[in-house]
Amino acid sequence: MTSFDVPSQNPGSRSLSCCLCSLDADRLFFSLKKSLLRAEMATFISVPLKKSSEVDLVKPLSKFVAATYSAGEEQGEYTRAVEEFNKLRKNALGRPLDKHESSLEILLRYYDQLCAVEPKFPFSENQLCLTFTWKDAFDKGSLFGGSVKLALASLGYEKTCVLFNAAALASQIAAEQNLDNDEGLKAAAKYYQLASGAFGHIKDTVLSALNREPTMDISPETVGTLSLIMLAQAQEVFFLKATSDKMKDAVIAKLANQAADFYGDAFKQCQYKDNLPKYFYFQEVLPVLAAKHCIMQANAELHQSMLAKQKKRFGEEIARLQHAAELVKTVASRYDEYVSVKDLTDKINRALTAAKKDNDFIYHDRVPEVKDLEPIGKAALVKATAITPPLSQKFTDLFEKMVPMAVQQSMSMYSQRKAETVNRLVGSMREATNLCNGVLASLNLPAALEDLSGDSIPQSIAEKARSIVQQGGLQSIEQLIKDLPELLTRNREILDESLKMLDDEETTDKELRAKFNERWNRTPSADLYKPLRAEGANFRNVLDKAVQADQVVRDRYSAHCEMIALLCKPENELVAAIPSANPAKTLQGSEVVNVLRSQLAQLEQMKKERETLEGEIKAVTFDMSATFLTALAQDGAINEEQLSSSQLDQLYGTYNQRVQASLRTQEELLGQVQTSHQEFSSLKQSNTEANQREEVLKKLASAHDSYVEISSNLREGTKFYNDLTEILLKFQNKCSDIVFARKTERDELLKDLQQSIAREPSAPSFSVPAYQSNPAAPVAPAAPAAGPTPAPRTVFPQQPQQAQQALPKPQPPARPPPPSFTPQAATTIPTNAPPTGPPATNPPPVAPPSQPQGPPYPTYQGYPGYFQMPMGYNPYAYGQYNMPYMPYQATPGQGGYPAAPPAGQPYPGYPQQPPQQPYYPQQ
Repeated sequence: MTSFDVPSQNPGSRSLSCCLCSLDADRLFFSLKKSLLRAEMATFISVPLKKSSEVDLVKPLSKFVAATYSAGEEQGEYTRAVEEFNKLRKNALGRPLDKHESSLEILLRYYDQLCAVEPKFPFSENQLCLTFTWKDAFDKGSLFGGSVKLALASLGYEKTCVLFNAAALASQIAAEQNLDNDEGLKAAAKYYQLASGAFGHIKDTVLSALNREPTMDISPETVGTLSLIMLAQAQEVFFLKATSDKMKDAVIAKLANQAADFYGDAFKQCQYKDNLPKYFYFQEVLPVLAAKHCIMQANAELHQSMLAKQKKRFGEEIARLQHAAELVKTVASRYDEYVSVKDLTDKINRALTAAKKDNDFIYHDRVPEVKDLEPIGKAALVKATAITPPLSQKFTDLFEKMVPMAVQQSMSMYSQRKAETVNRLVGSMREATNLCNGVLASLNLPAALEDLSGDSIPQSIAEKARSIVQQGGLQSIEQLIKDLPELLTRNREILDESLKMLDDEETTDKELRAKFNERWNRTPSADLYKPLRAEGANFRNVLDKAVQADQVVRDRYSAHCEMIALLCKPENELVAAIPSANPAKTLQGSEVVNVLRSQLAQLEQMKKERETLEGEIKAVTFDMSATFLTALAQDGAINEEQLSSSQLDQLYGTYNQRVQASLRTQEELLGQVQTSHQEFSSLKQSNTEANQREEVLKKLASAHDSYVEISSNLREGTKFYNDLTEILLKFQNKCSDIVFARKTERDELLKDLQQSIAREPSAPSFSVPAYQSNPAAPVAPAAPAAGPTPAPRTVFPQQPQQAQQALPKPQPPARPPPPSFTPQAATTIPTNAPPTGPPATNPPPVAPPSQPQGPPYPTYQGYPGYFQMPMGYNPYAYGQYNMPYMPYQATPGQGGYPAAPPAGQPYPGYPQQPPQQPYYPQQ
C-alpha cells in the first residue's frame, strides 16, 4: 500500500499506514456511536451548528439613530430598518434551521447584512457596545456545567460565528442530497465548495476579527481542517459524477487520485494539531478520513488498471488491482463500522481474479512491484468558493441610505473645519466693527456733530438709549448673569456623575482582577475607559475656560454699569445728567462738518454691507458626503483634511477676499475720520463745560456698544451651556451604556468562573489502600493494553458506557441520628481528643456564590459616539453607581458540626462500620 510521511512527536517520519494502525485501539471507543455513524457518516461528513444567546439589537441601535439623525422621515426609516435587522437575526439564529437551501439563504442574508452594517455603526467596547455570546459547536457540555462558550463585544466575532453556521449548514445540506441524479450531484458539489470557502475565510480572518483567543471550533487550525475536508468531499462528488457519466477511465482515475490526496491532507492536518483529536467530533471523523483516503486511492488504482488493460499492460493491471484489494481490505477490517466497501471489494476481486486467470493462461506478463508503477495523474476540478458579500441572491441592504461611519466621521470633521472658517471670517468682521465703534466713541462721533446746539440730547444718543430700553435694560443682563452659575453647576454635576460611574466600575474590576488573577480574562476597565476619560478631561477643560470667560463678561459689565443705567432712565433725567455747553453755532454749516458726516455715512454703509456679507457666509452649504463616498470607494480610505481644505478654499475663497477688502476700506476711512475730527475740534470753541459734556457723551456711546456686546456674549454663553448640557447627557448615556454592558459581561464571567470552580476537585485524588478493597472480589491480572489510549477531551472528559456500567456506584452510609449534647459541649473541644473528621486538605464542598447584585443602571437618550462641541461664533474664544462585588458566603441555615466525643468513646447510638471506599470513583 502506498504511504506518505506524516510528522510526529518523534524525529523522522511515519507513514499513513502507521497512523491507520494506531487507530485500531480506538475502535472500542468509536463503537459507542456505530449505528449513528453508519447512518450519517457512511458517505459524507457534516459539521454541527453553533448556538447563540439572544441579543437585543433594537434598543442600542435605535438610540444611535435617534441621536445621530434629526427627527423626521429619515430617522423613522432607519428605526424601522433596525427592527427588521433584529427580526433577521432571530430568524437566522433564534430557531432550529432545516437542512434546506431556504434556511441557508436566511443565514447568508443575515451575514450580508452584518457586513453591510459594520461600517455604518460604531461597534466597539467603548462606543456602541453589543455583547455576542456563542457556544462551542463541538463541545457537548458535561454533567457539572454547560458547554464552552465565549462572549465578546465584537461584530467581527458575530460575523465569524454566523459564517461558521452558514458553512456548517451548507455541509449538512450537501450531505442530504440524492447523489443518484445530476441535480443532487451538482448541488452537493456547490455546497461543499461553499462550505470550504467559508471555513477558509474564517481561518484567514478570525484572529484579526477577535481581540482574544477564539474557542477551538473557530480557531484557525480547526476551520482549516474543516475546509480541507469539505474540499475533499467536493472532489469526491465530481468523481461520482464522472463515474455515473461513464467518462474515460484515465479521467476518473485522476479525479479519484486527487480526492485521495485531499483526504490525506485533511488527515495529516488533524495529526499536525494536538488539540483537534481531543474533540469527540474529530475522534469520529479521523477514521472516516483514513477510510476515504484508502477508498479513493483504491478507486484510482481500479480505473488505472482498466486503462492498463486497454493498453495491454496485463502485469500492471494485476499489480494495481492487488494494491486496490489491499486498500479495501484495510478499510473493511478496521473501519467497517464507518464506511462500507463491500461492493467495491467485490468489483475489485472479480476484476483481479479474471486478470490473473487471463495472465496465467494467455499473456504470462510479469507483475511489477507497486513502487515501480508509474504514478497516477491528478485532476482537481473543485475550488473553494470565494467569500465576497453579498452571498445571498435576495439580499437588500436595510440601511442602504445610511453612509458609513468613516464618511460620518469625515463629515463631522468637515463641519468643524467649515465652522472654524465661518467663525474666522465673521469674527474678523465683528472685531473690526467693534474697533470702529470704539474709535468713533472715543471721538464722540456722531454725537459731536449732532450736539451743535449744546443743550439738547444728540439724536444718536437718544436712539441708543431707546434701543437699550427695548432690549430689557439692566434687568435682562442681570438675569442672564444670574443664570450662568446654575447652568455651569448643572453641567459639572452631569460630568462628575458620568466619571463617577466609570470610577466605580473600574474599582470593582480591579478588585475582581486581584481576586481571580489570570482567570479574569477580559479587557481591563482602565484601558477600555481611556478614550472616555480623555473626552471627559476635554469637557472639564472647556468648562474651566467658560468660567474664565464668564468672569471677563462680568468685569466688563461692572465697568459700564453706571452709564448703562443712565441710558435706561427717562429722557428728561438723561438730559439733566448731561452737562450743557454753548459751542460756536457757526460750525453748523462748515465744510469740515459736511466732510465728517459723509465719512461717517460711508462707515455706516460699510457696516450694513458686512451684515449682508455675514449672512451670505453663514448661508453657504455643500454636501461633502458624495465626495467622501467616492474617495472611500476608490481608495478604501478618506483623506479628509485634504478634501475638506480644497473644498473650503473653493467655497470661501471669494468671501475671504471681500472680507479683507472691507477691512482695508475701514482702515482708510478711520484714518480720514481722525484727520477730519482734528480739524473739527480746532474750529470748535473749547471750554471746561464743553469738555465735560463731550466726555459724558463718549461714555454713553461706549456704554451702549458695551451693552450690545455684553448682552450678545451672555446669550451666546447661555446657548453654549445649554448645548453643552445635551452633549454631556449623551456622554453620560455613553458611560452608562458601557458600564451596564461591562456589568452584564462581568456577571456572565462570574457565572462561568463559579461553574468552573465548582467543577474543580477540592483535593487531589489519592489511591485507596489495599486492605480497604472488597475481599469478595477476585483480583484479576491486568490485561495488556491493546494499543494507545485515545487522547482525553480538552474540557469535559466522557467515559465509555461499558466503563461506566462496569464500575458500580457505591452508596453512602446511612446518616446517623444527631447526638444529644448541650450547646456548651458543642463549643468545647478536648485538647487530647484524636482527630476524627476528614483530613484538613480535603475540606467540604462549598456552595457556589450567587451572582453579585446591584442597582439597575439607568439609560439616557443620546448617541454613544463622537460628540463635537457646539459651534457658531464663540465669544469665549479669547483668553454613578457603585457595584460592589459580593464575596462568597456560606449557605444560610446550615447547622454546625457537633463537637468531638469524649476521648476514646464513640457518639452514642452511632453504629460502628468498617472503612468505606470513597463515594465518588477515583480517577
